[in-house]
Amino acid sequence: MTRYRNDPGAVRALVRADSVHRDVYVDRELFDVEMEQLWRNAWIFVGHDSQVPLPGDFYSTAIGREPVIMIRGADGSVRVLSNRCAHKGTKLVSAMHGKCPANMLRCPYHGWTYRLDGSLRTVPLKSGYDGTDFQSTQAAQGLPEFASVNYRGFVFTRLASTGIDFHDYFGGSLSSIDNLVDRAPEGRLEVAGGVLRYLHDCNWKMFVENLNDAMHPMVAHESSAGTAKRLWQDAAPGTPKPMVIEQFTPFVNDYDFFDKMGVKIYDNGHSYTGVNFSIHSQYSSVGSYERAMIAAYGEERSRQILAEARHNTVYYPGLTIKGAIQAIRVARPLAVDKTLIESWTFRLVGAPDELLERTTTYSRLINAPTSVVGHDDLHCYKSIQEGLAAGVNDWISLHRGHPPAEEHPIAGVYGATNEVPMRGQAHAWAKFMTAGMTQE
Repeated sequence: MTRYRNDPGAVRALVRADSVHRDVYVDRELFDVEMEQLWRNAWIFVGHDSQVPLPGDFYSTAIGREPVIMIRGADGSVRVLSNRCAHKGTKLVSAMHGKCPANMLRCPYHGWTYRLDGSLRTVPLKSGYDGTDFQSTQAAQGLPEFASVNYRGFVFTRLASTGIDFHDYFGGSLSSIDNLVDRAPEGRLEVAGGVLRYLHDCNWKMFVENLNDAMHPMVAHESSAGTAKRLWQDAAPGTPKPMVIEQFTPFVNDYDFFDKMGVKIYDNGHSYTGVNFSIHSQYSSVGSYERAMIAAYGEERSRQILAEARHNTVYYPGLTIKGAIQAIRVARPLAVDKTLIESWTFRLVGAPDELLERTTTYSRLINAPTSVVGHDDLHCYKSIQEGLAAGVNDWISLHRGHPPAEEHPIAGVYGATNEVPMRGQAHAWAKFMTAGMTQE
């Protein structure tokens, strides 16, 4: 039975001012509609331009169900092209990254070739198309190029041919990317090494919502980070604090700490926690790094940059960044109950190696398949997915901090234990799920 496809009213009815219907997380048809609507109408992170430093370099991934190639062109610009031969649909590249031989893309099935800008270069035995309508077809135009923006190295795309402008979509939330890049003395980042990938047996929204859920750390992470905190309390006075303890123990601060941390809400589902301070605020200083920042920016500006210690910034629907720790995570939905998480670390160009060491330590400790903290969350996500399969209650409460007369848009600053980030994401979900949808 088709309940949601081409029925914008039915989709919008799943989101109330203070609650969300469980179908948003468990309905397979609705997941299919997400791939067709939300992940095409929103601006989605593709990759970082340091992954394609030279002309002919490519990085391949998928946006929803659309295979795409991020490629550096002969003119030096970065484009996002369809990873689908215009002839019979064969994926042009299967590797995650590489170099295009002879600066062209070549189909492994029939040998059609394309220039780095996607235009059709050669067709074997082209005379076979003489007298046909081939030249008037889309295939003759080559590979579709999707709308994309390279914002300070972060490449985003919108698959839909029309829709919301990039800057209108992200607005002031881009300040989190600005702060991350500005932390580099030379003002640029480089992806450091490869990627940590792990599967979550849950709907992608559970992961994204959890990032700015400040009510769970002291509960979900009590057995892991809480144990580390108790063990550290037995250390002899004056014992140097290991980096892992600095990174691990703040996860079990109390409710008051997390609420006063603050959360800032933007339009279209974006938000960040850590308006006032965060779990990253008390890391040990690195003198050589601070001196490099002062040399690059001056004392006042470098102090302003480093004073920001935002926790998680959510760029809805699929990207989260940690500026203070120079790491990002990307959610890539695979099925209604399965999500691939990618964890990437960055090198601050011009910064000493201690900064990269801190980032890689954090990524392995918190954002990796081997993470203890991450498995706390994974257990909860899987339990939610299983629990929502039961029809005892169709609605999920988002009432915490919700005044009956809450107005939209809800952009502003709130206590971080408020469920306003999730309400903002739910309304963005309904908005972009139904953008351009027509009633049949």
